[in-house]
Amino acid sequence: MLRVHFTGLDLARLRLAGDPDVLWETVLSLHRLRDKQGESIFGDWRSETRARLNGETRLLAPLVPPRGYFPDFLTPPEGLLGLESGMEALRATPADRVHDELGRLSTVRTLPAWIRSLAEGDSRAFGKLIGALHAYHQAAIAPYWAHIQAQIEADRAVRGRALLDGGADALLSSLPPTMRWQAPVLEVDYPVDRDLHLNGRGLVLLPSFFCRRTPVTLQNTELTPVLVYPARTMSETAPVVPEAPRSLGKLVGHTRSAVLGSIGGGCTTSELARRVGVSAASASQHAGVLREAGLVLTLRHGSAVMHTLTPLGAALLRGGHRGPGHGARRQSSIPQSSIPDRSTPATMLQSPGG
Repeated sequence: MLRVHFTGLDLARLRLAGDPDVLWETVLSLHRLRDKQGESIFGDWRSETRARLNGETRLLAPLVPPRGYFPDFLTPPEGLLGLESGMEALRATPADRVHDELGRLSTVRTLPAWIRSLAEGDSRAFGKLIGALHAYHQAAIAPYWAHIQAQIEADRAVRGRALLDGGADALLSSLPPTMRWQAPVLEVDYPVDRDLHLNGRGLVLLPSFFCRRTPVTLQNTELTPVLVYPARTMSETAPVVPEAPRSLGKLVGHTRSAVLGSIGGGCTTSELARRVGVSAASASQHAGVLREAGLVLTLRHGSAVMHTLTPLGAALLRGGHRGPGHGARRQSSIPQSSIPDRSTPATMLQSPGG
């Protein structure tokens, strides 16, 4: 078990990441690609991804083993800003840090020659790593980015609602069952017994699509504390390559347009009905049509349901498009003064929803 110890200052500095972290999703998806769990969720994704790969998994596997430690520097905090920013930060990792973290990895397994060269600061080896990560991301993550964003945004809406209703205490209490808030300690299911004292630094909560069942945290306690946890999803749905929705033709009339525009950062059916001035039944019906069109995601939250916009729905309202893995950070429900760094014991995880 992991025990995360909070002070009053840590609660004030609790933050919810404003976007998916592209490098966390890339690295954690390597576990999903190689494990055999969640076949109904990830089976098609695995088949499609493997068909696009060209040896990247073989290169990256020694750095990201199926379970246990993998190096901190693979997911720098700039991964929240997009793929290119993350890669630039990865390439700029100090040589002594790379050496130390790969040295920790080498104590439990034999590393191939190119990774040993990486540990010695060989620039060509670093180029090989960047190339492999980039190619793997293009095969495994980029085609599914809209789906990943939608699922994580739905989780953020639930956490944001908990924050608004009851502050940091309610937010921590709303986390998946693998995390239990017993103030002032957050107990987390974890493969080893460990205590993490935040000491006034706060904590970044980072929902992840490819994290499953057991949350992940940093190994290096000197880095900004971060807790990556499985994003809650509306159902056990596999990532899919987005297509032009066939139901878009149903999007006609002022009422449905008003429903789409009123969902904003997330709302329940009753709130949506009040905002638009229709009955709850009518609001639910309109939200269902928008959901069919791929514009809205609906997630149960207690006795109510929470509706949020998908990236496609938000783009339709904006009249523009935000490309996968790029772009500015979304405003967080919680003030976000910094982004996490990372290290992590990897875990065997499975179906969505934790």
